[in-house]
Amino acid sequence: MKGLVSLHMQYCGIREVATGAFRGLKRLVYLYLSNNDISVIGTGAFDDLPELTYLYMDHNKIIDIPKGLLSPLANLFIFQLSHNKVRELKAGTFTGAKDLRWLYLSDNELTTLQQGSLDEVENLAIFHLDGNQLSTYPLAAVSKLRVVEDFKISRNPIKVIPDFAFQSFGRYMESLSMEQMGIEKFSEKAFVGVTALKSLNVEGNKLSQLPANAPFSSLQNLTLANNPWHCSCQLAALRRWIDGSRSRPDATCASPAQYRGQQLRDTGAFRGCKQPVKKSKKGERH
Repeated sequence: MKGLVSLHMQYCGIREVATGAFRGLKRLVYLYLSNNDISVIGTGAFDDLPELTYLYMDHNKIIDIPKGLLSPLANLFIFQLSHNKVRELKAGTFTGAKDLRWLYLSDNELTTLQQGSLDEVENLAIFHLDGNQLSTYPLAAVSKLRVVEDFKISRNPIKVIPDFAFQSFGRYMESLSMEQMGIEKFSEKAFVGVTALKSLNVEGNKLSQLPANAPFSSLQNLTLANNPWHCSCQLAALRRWIDGSRSRPDATCASPAQYRGQQLRDTGAFRGCKQPVKKSKKGERH
């Protein structure tokens, strides 16, 4: 057993991971504890696992991640904790897991990400928070993240996306999923610093507009359906993106009344809108 590299314990009816449960398995790299009934994790449960890189604990009944639980796991790369009952991320939750890159917290019961809760995992590349109960965007916590490429925050009841929401990792973010949230508006500076975004999903919200700094220049895929779009010149940049794109996203005008029900890609609502003026090069004569 001492040379064990991979341990599969899915569907075993496990209810508790006791202190020192895996002591002696110093070469263990993969640990699968998915699809059990785990609700209790003892302090020091993962002590003596210096090589553990992949930890799967999804589909359990975990309410809390004990502080220091991951401290022995200096090589942890993936932590899969989706489909549990975690309610809060506290400061220090990820102490010691500085190399963590993929963190999955989908479909928990999170209402709060405390300030400082993500400080130790600033190098996350994949961060999935979809299907939780966050009612305000966790700006203080996520502003410590630096290189997130794939960010999912769908299915959280957040009405307003604030200024600078993604600024700390906007140079790296390629995929942003925000569907089915009930979003009513993006603040005007919400997308400041977002320069690499390729895919944006805002389907099933209450959006009538997008901010002027939406990152259309880098976008390749945009999902817009089931929003009450107000087809005025404020959305002219979106229409120009659609006209120049291979994809033909489904988006319906809800207002003004004369355009209600028309597809944004086909409506005549933007005919009178001014084209953006291209800035002339310095020193160019007019």
